[in-house]
Amino acid sequence: MAPSRIVCVRHGESTFNAAHRLTGRDPGHVDARLTERGLAQVQAARAALHDIPFDLVVTSPLTRAIQTTKGIFGDHPSRPRILVEVLHRECQESSCDVGRAASILAAEFPDVAVDHLPEIWWHAEGEPDASGVHIEPRNLFDDRVRGFRDWLLARPERSIAVVGHGTFFFHLTGTWLDNCQTVAFDPAALPAEA
Repeated sequence: MAPSRIVCVRHGESTFNAAHRLTGRDPGHVDARLTERGLAQVQAARAALHDIPFDLVVTSPLTRAIQTTKGIFGDHPSRPRILVEVLHRECQESSCDVGRAASILAAEFPDVAVDHLPEIWWHAEGEPDASGVHIEPRNLFDDRVRGFRDWLLARPERSIAVVGHGTFFFHLTGTWLDNCQTVAFDPAALPAEA
């Protein structure tokens, strides 16, 4: 049975988001963290999502998504299971989309299980660009979006929150989300090539 409710939640403002908005350039913030503004956005989203019962929260392993997940769902009344999944990490095209090793995440977030992740779970193939970022080829990204959609359709949980990233969610749902904005969607209603 496919989920009856899926709510996508974009992470709060990151240090990359704030710096890029000011300069228009990649500030070199690998696996960027939330800003104070981002933490405040998380608290507002926490209040808005408080009364929705969730069975599962699926979070990207990028730090800004884990921080958002913990801030919104850490003591949510429905006590949903939290699962870290790499399929819906952001499209890797900037420094903030480059991850940190699973062992480093495990040390920083000991209450979030990441032991099922490979040590290097982000795109690290091919030649890096001038700033040292391995740009993820579009066909690989599109395959991940389709794969995540199918993965969601196969989940047994009825109500799922997905904490992730703007570009990924745009390609998954067709909606561009601001920081901590949400969109509900039905993955079965999306075309197969979405």
